[in-house]
Amino acid sequence: MGVTRLFDILAHQSKNHPIEKSLVTKKNGIWEETSTESLISQVNQVSRGLLKYGIKPGDKIAVITTVNRTEWLIIDYAVQQVGAVTVPIYPTLSKEDFKYVLNDSKSIFCFVSDIELYDKIQNIREDCAELVSIFTFDEVEGATCLTAISDMGEDDSTQYEVDSLKDMAQPEDLVTLIYTSGTTGRPKGVMLTHKNIVSNVLNSHERVLMEHDKNFRVLSFLPICHVLERMVTYIFMYRSYSIFFAESIEKLALNLKEVKPHIITAVPRVVEKLYTAIYSKGTSGGWLKSQIFLWSLKVAEKFEPFQPAGFKHKFADMLVYRKWREGLGGDIRLIVCGSAALSGKLNRIFFAAGLPIMEGYGLTETSPVIAVNGNDKSLFRFGTVGPLIKESQVKIAEDGEILTQGPNVFIGYYNQEEKTKESFTEDGWFKTGDIGFMEDGFLTITDRKKEIFKTSGGKYITPQITENFLKQSRFIEQAMVVGDGEKMPCAIIQPDFKFIKEYIKFKHLPISTSGSQEEIIQNESIQNRIMKEVEKVNELLGHWEQIKKIELTPQTWSVEGGELTPTLKLRRKIIKEKYIDLYNKMYQE
Repeated sequence: MGVTRLFDILAHQSKNHPIEKSLVTKKNGIWEETSTESLISQVNQVSRGLLKYGIKPGDKIAVITTVNRTEWLIIDYAVQQVGAVTVPIYPTLSKEDFKYVLNDSKSIFCFVSDIELYDKIQNIREDCAELVSIFTFDEVEGATCLTAISDMGEDDSTQYEVDSLKDMAQPEDLVTLIYTSGTTGRPKGVMLTHKNIVSNVLNSHERVLMEHDKNFRVLSFLPICHVLERMVTYIFMYRSYSIFFAESIEKLALNLKEVKPHIITAVPRVVEKLYTAIYSKGTSGGWLKSQIFLWSLKVAEKFEPFQPAGFKHKFADMLVYRKWREGLGGDIRLIVCGSAALSGKLNRIFFAAGLPIMEGYGLTETSPVIAVNGNDKSLFRFGTVGPLIKESQVKIAEDGEILTQGPNVFIGYYNQEEKTKESFTEDGWFKTGDIGFMEDGFLTITDRKKEIFKTSGGKYITPQITENFLKQSRFIEQAMVVGDGEKMPCAIIQPDFKFIKEYIKFKHLPISTSGSQEEIIQNESIQNRIMKEVEKVNELLGHWEQIKKIELTPQTWSVEGGELTPTLKLRRKIIKEKYIDLYNKMYQE
């Protein structure tokens, strides 16, 4: 059976490898399993219910969930089957952005996971003219639950109506409207078809190929409204891997031990935080253990994948690396990573520890994968995002921008014809906005085109490279390099306050750890220590790239605070505006 529409994946799994644990969500302390056949039955029932509620092909239906869960996929597939269009929305958006997305998309239904989100949408409902109904996954007093729609579709005598709409669905039909998280300005609605995403599933899945095994497990914790997590979820369903949904980021460590997944998907900031935790633990266990841990890192930094392990590596694995794997459940065989650039050094260290990270590259507009490394010597190279997937084409513009074509490229921005036109070259290549190069069939990303800036001396600065170096320091949680049009690059830094408080205690510094973060960053010893970390990074940079001054922020940057996107990328314009006084201080004569 060929898969040409996303909902075909359900029939594909049923026919080829039906499993008892297709989707698994923890509720009230118990992991609730949904089999392939039960999932198909529930999806059909909700599809019938949606038709009873008057949903028509082309209608927009928003879905917002605090954490990933089975109901999200049930709604997703049910909406697809009746020809309607899903509008996944991040739960962390501001009230204004919620209103903007719901109004711009003209969503008529909105499904939310819990009472908190229900209250948020209920409070702006009067400002959303097209919104007819709000439904919840949880039982919420005064709200209509998803079960009401399911109950409406209990009679399967009308299944022929669903089947008829499925038969009418074409690969070129719009299936979802995804609003980009946007590092600047209002989010844009990216229009993706069945063909866009299905082509990405079929052309990417071999890079994460594992044997069919009814016990093969995935733990999903990145927001499923993000195109990467959503697309790989379709891959895992196509491959018949059991998908377990993590309860929350806070409970991720517990869920890893419970589920013992074989695959997880991560973004670079998650990998960086994980490494920071590993490093902190490895260097705090006494002198001998610390020396063994640091030695194991040196061994890891020389590791070459897909080659027989030497004695030193085997010894380091026995003493150190296996403990890292145990911390992630013990069965991890692959980490899929995307959304931003990952440090090649970190990738090598994790690979050496038996935690191979397959870094890829793409955008929401490309469904998302353009290129990705594979678990094979011929398909993998550190520091790159791998070879192109099948049917994906790339060429490099004169200014270094990556241009791409393929069946995965979106059909345009919703209600924004001019911006759609601007995003393509005259001969039809999509302009990614990223700078990179191809070498020996492998794609390497160097920076975002819009983020590269030039100093007043005419020197170009690629901030992301420097920022990735800085974030490898345990003292630095986030960093943003600035200096567009200025005489030198500087950096606004958000310290890792948790580690710094441990450092203060360890060094017996005369600084109160119970005081405010403002008091900590005002301390000259802390300022000097962080500058020392910056100077280490400067040794790796060209003279014109070196950070001359820094300023520390007392606030922790977050999605809720507006400094980070939901995928933990910097909102540069907002950060600069928020800390304009610190910016000006660095550039005062």
